[in-house]
Amino acid sequence: MKIETLARKMLTGLALSLAALAVQAAGQGAGGSQAYEAPLPPGLATAKDMCALLPCKDVFPGATSFSERMGQPPYVEAYGGEDGKQKLGYVMLSTDITDTPAYSGKPVVTLIGMDTEGKYVGVKVIKHSEPILLLGIPESALLDFNAQYIGKSVKDKIEVGQTRPDEGVLGVDAISGATVTVIAQNQVITTSGAAVARQVGIIEPLVREPVRYVEPAAGQPLPDWDTLVKQGAIGKLVVKPEQVGLEKSNVPFIELWFGSLNSPVVGPALLGEDTWKNLMGRMKEGQNAIFIIRTAGAESFKGSGFVRGGIYDRVQVRQDNDIFTFKDSDAVNLYTLKAKGAPKFSESSIFIVRSPAFSAAYPWKLIFLGNKRDPATGQRVFTVFDKGYWLPEQYLVGGHPKITVPEATWVKVWKQRAPQIVLFALLLVAVTVVYALRDHLTRRSTHKNKWPVNSFKFTFWAIFVFWVGFGLMAQPSVTQVLTWLHSLLFKWEWDLFLSDPFLFLYWIFIFVTIFLFGRGLFCGWTCPFGSIQEGLHKIAGATPLKRYQFLPPKWLHDRLKWIKYAVFFGLVVVSLFSMGLAEKLAEVEPFKTTFLVGITKRSWPFATFVLVILGLSIFIERPYCKYVCPLGASIAMPTTFRWFGLRRKADCNTCKACAKGCGALAIDADGRIDQRECMHCLDCMVLYTDNVGCPPLVKERKARERAGEPMTAIARDGYYIPIVPIEEDRQRLNAKKLLSIKPDPRWPSKRAHPSVENLHGVRRLLGEVVEHLWPFSREGWQASHVVVALGVAAALGATLVWLLAAGGSASPMLVIGVWFGWSVFEVLVRFKSKPYVKDGPWWGSVWRQASVMDMISYVGFKNLLIGAALFWLLAFTGLWTLA
Repeated sequence: MKIETLARKMLTGLALSLAALAVQAAGQGAGGSQAYEAPLPPGLATAKDMCALLPCKDVFPGATSFSERMGQPPYVEAYGGEDGKQKLGYVMLSTDITDTPAYSGKPVVTLIGMDTEGKYVGVKVIKHSEPILLLGIPESALLDFNAQYIGKSVKDKIEVGQTRPDEGVLGVDAISGATVTVIAQNQVITTSGAAVARQVGIIEPLVREPVRYVEPAAGQPLPDWDTLVKQGAIGKLVVKPEQVGLEKSNVPFIELWFGSLNSPVVGPALLGEDTWKNLMGRMKEGQNAIFIIRTAGAESFKGSGFVRGGIYDRVQVRQDNDIFTFKDSDAVNLYTLKAKGAPKFSESSIFIVRSPAFSAAYPWKLIFLGNKRDPATGQRVFTVFDKGYWLPEQYLVGGHPKITVPEATWVKVWKQRAPQIVLFALLLVAVTVVYALRDHLTRRSTHKNKWPVNSFKFTFWAIFVFWVGFGLMAQPSVTQVLTWLHSLLFKWEWDLFLSDPFLFLYWIFIFVTIFLFGRGLFCGWTCPFGSIQEGLHKIAGATPLKRYQFLPPKWLHDRLKWIKYAVFFGLVVVSLFSMGLAEKLAEVEPFKTTFLVGITKRSWPFATFVLVILGLSIFIERPYCKYVCPLGASIAMPTTFRWFGLRRKADCNTCKACAKGCGALAIDADGRIDQRECMHCLDCMVLYTDNVGCPPLVKERKARERAGEPMTAIARDGYYIPIVPIEEDRQRLNAKKLLSIKPDPRWPSKRAHPSVENLHGVRRLLGEVVEHLWPFSREGWQASHVVVALGVAAALGATLVWLLAAGGSASPMLVIGVWFGWSVFEVLVRFKSKPYVKDGPWWGSVWRQASVMDMISYVGFKNLLIGAALFWLLAFTGLWTLA
């Protein structure tokens, strides 16, 4: 059987497995679950009969009926027994109590059952947005995690990890590969349970120190409105129309001012001495008054549906996990504000917080409850807007009390796994240092003895496969690239990336080494799945299977290598419309099946896909990395701008020794290395200085031996140092001759010399800016009027859309679509006008002719950064709200 035929058949098998996988992924939910991005029942947030909308019986077995929502934060009572009227316990919805975000940055909506003694009797996830639970983790894993809480008490100190009896800690086992998610889920369950348990008397209510106010000094003038605002004694909550799904407008949806009134300085300043004393005289000890006024917007903070004897359902006060609502008996009319400079208002009220659990000495939040309209579907989603408030310490005796702020989830993860994190960081540093010293290793190696290089590389493979991949489950994925792109364009949240410390450090390593050395250090030395593939290939090469190993024909490889770029761009486009669908389609990566779940625990398309890849790896080196991997494609593109590449000499344009041994097929017929395809095996660098394996060096060595000339060291240019310090010797003269008739293999393409190359100082800097921002040239216009005219039109259109965005008249998707269209035109225009790119960093001085992928990489990466900067600028200046 011919190699070409065998290659076609094997790669056809991979394509068929990939197609079956795509069908399976597109139709499957969260490990078989329907909870991933499941739509919540309309009106759930405010419905009195919560259990008519949610399966409360699933979390409270034995209950026959449930009450309406009661209390603050809300819960329902569960009834059962022989007469069906016995109170068995309570059911709560987590998002009524806490909005603790998980790895996705969104809360896991959870229904929780608790009996009258405070023991958990049921936990059910209603909705989640966790990519890790989409396909990688089966539903059974989440059910098993939640089941660990059954029988445990709200009084217990429960943490993810080992049980520590000496500290009174009960441990629950994490889900492998979803540590961040389950730590957040533990916080959700325990916080929700404790909040309800305090209300119903199962555990003691939280006691806060009573407030003590500073009395005004005799003759001291009362502060005016502006002073109180600057001090923080008056807070401001603004909701913009676009935040609730309406068209952008300069008029707020609602603008509220609020503050505490009990202070004998702040209260009289706002209400006047007599009105304030009258208000305080009507209140009991321990009660607190706050004021709220509306100064803009047509929306009422009292609620259009308010009736006498009812509850104000638009505003609440939250202090820690305690929520305080107001009835009509808690409201006092506010007719005027006496503070100098106070604004005019269209709605006002004073609300009395009667609960002794509230203390004005501690921080609290004003909550405005609204509905956000989805412009696409027209549906309304319950939304909470809040603003923090803490009475300035100058008005409190002794200042602000010391409070303990709960640690963020990511902080807990970093502390919990600190020793492993340190070791992992040292491992990444070690890889970088070893590779940076590659010249020393390759000079000590020969084409017959590569162990000075391979001893390090093989050791790193083993560590990254078994410890990093199977142990830490820290295999990078294209889903993280998509998340990074969305965060860069819309909203950057450090907590989202810090929540997985190993992937956070791993991606720092990847970003740094891509721009230092290119894609190959990660893909060829540290990628767990890539290491498995090449490890299998090496092991098989030491057995009789070696006779069946082959390299695909270069012509076939040069066509198939584009598949991974198509897969990556396809995922990016899909993610702009549906991140959930993109995450499903990202199962084109076999990483979750291999490291997070296990081949034996996945359905047959996933298992078959991995087995086909690993089977192919025995005969073809790294087939997945070369042809399918979207992660590899995403980090190959910025490799265009790497600082340091692999060395070439002039003779490489005629000598084929390195190309014949290149398993990545990254060396072309002229000896040039495609840095985007190179896996940095360093075999060519070993040959570069091997005077027994490199044909040009062998020729020179033999010539010197015949002439009785001494052997000198091999210089950085790959040739022997001249015997005497002459300017030219026979090697270098031959190199010049070769470069005069063949391409220079030291560069991926022919050198270019744009006019900006001749500028210096400030003019050079300005010229570089123009090169990057202005793709047109006089020569390009003369070459193709049509292309340049279309490019100018696209540029003007893109500029207009950005201006419309600044005015609030363009949606993010429209801007992204137009910006993408402009980028496509810019690629075409530059090929006619400026068909060159920098080789190495953008601030370097080496220019060369651009290939198609060079230009796509350059324009795509540049415009991504420009687009992100403009998005941020619009959001920072308040011209655009992306929420």
